[in-house]
Amino acid sequence: MAAETLPALAFYFFSAIAIASGLMVVLARNPVRSVLWLILAFFSSAGLFVLMGAEFLAMLLLIVYVGAVAVLFLFVVMMLDVDFVELRQGMSEYLPLGAVVGVILLIELALAVGFWAVSDQAESLRAYTAPDGVENTRALGQVIYDDYAYLFQASGLILLVAMVGAIVLTLRTREGVKRQSIVGQMHRTREESVALVDVKPGQGIS
Repeated sequence: MAAETLPALAFYFFSAIAIASGLMVVLARNPVRSVLWLILAFFSSAGLFVLMGAEFLAMLLLIVYVGAVAVLFLFVVMMLDVDFVELRQGMSEYLPLGAVVGVILLIELALAVGFWAVSDQAESLRAYTAPDGVENTRALGQVIYDDYAYLFQASGLILLVAMVGAIVLTLRTREGVKRQSIVGQMHRTREESVALVDVKPGQGIS
């Protein structure tokens, strides 16, 4: 009985923390505190993944979102000089429009949940049974790098092209700024790099 009660208690514990943290992310007035609540929500979600047996997804959630994305958000929010009084004034102006959009979204969610129909074959089609003696992380690696290796490489190429495109589109060149030229440094000669100056006694270099 205790073996069945402990996972249920852990599930309700992490779920309550995740829901409360998500609400505090939206309701907190200080954006730094919102990011901290977001990190707590990520930790709670990682705990839920561990309870589901998806420890690899829990590790990815902590490393990628908590270790990189949330920390980046925190540094950006702390470094930006944001006028919160002006932001609150702008929010009051667009509050009616935001309320209408929120009501429409709630109606759409209610309609989607009300008419939700689950196929009898859905569980069998999406289920993946790992071979005997293979851990969850190893089974996931075999699926990604064996069965869907080409799709995985294609997604990596798409992300690479998107990153290069973002760098090219946002690159701005300014006149009068000295930039490092690797090719020029590699092909420079001794005459271009070294200057011999005959300094007389008692004189300095101007």
